Amino acid sequence: MPAVLNPVLDLLTVRGTVTEAEQVTARMRRLRIESGQLAGLEVQPGQQVRVLVGGLTLRTYSVWHYDPSGVVELCVLDHAAGGPGARWGRTVAPGEQVRLRRPEGTFTLRPDATRHLFVGDETASVAFGAMLAALPGDAAVSGCIETATATDRLPLPGGDRLDWVLRGETSLPDAIRRLAPEPGGIAYVAGEARDVQAVRQVLREAGWDRRAVLTKPFWTPGKKGME
Repeated sequence: MPAVLNPVLDLLTVRGTVTEAEQVTARMRRLRIESGQLAGLEVQPGQQVRVLVGGLTLRTYSVWHYDPSGVVELCVLDHAAGGPGARWGRTVAPGEQVRLRRPEGTFTLRPDATRHLFVGDETASVAFGAMLAALPGDAAVSGCIETATATDRLPLPGGDRLDWVLRGETSLPDAIRRLAPEPGGIAYVAGEARDVQAVRQVLREAGWDRRAVLTKPFWTPGKKGME
């Protein structure tokens, strides 16, 4: 990497070290990254980090867990498309150095909501896990997560309160129509961009206020940077 770029990178990113890598589902690895520059931050459940995964290529990952001592944990999915982010997540090993941005983003838990609806796919389940972990056990929770196979289901705190469906057997919009969640509370909808749009439309047709539906498209086939 050209030395002239280092001052810019030092302004925009922090240096971290991968200290753990663990396979948590058939296609997802948990990566623990430690950095003193990440210590003492105010991180909201659902936020994300952007990681340099090769040269100057940035990829975005939801924070699975944050420790104020300076630790972030990510769960990185090995997408079938096999982009640079998938390759990095598949091969990065403990001891390797990484550059990443501090946690950011507005797709975050609304803890004061009376009810919480979670709708998404494997990529969304990481953010949902952080949000669920921050909710009390008696919180009103419902929703649906789609995965390619049962082996792709990320263990989530309180995940037994959600419906799980397999891709190809049903669609997320149809699953939400069957679930028929009444308007009220907050809906968190994330994952593949077209599914996010379709689910949002189903909720709008069911009477949900647009301001109560938070959306985050994480990926879409064929779009550079979101493969």
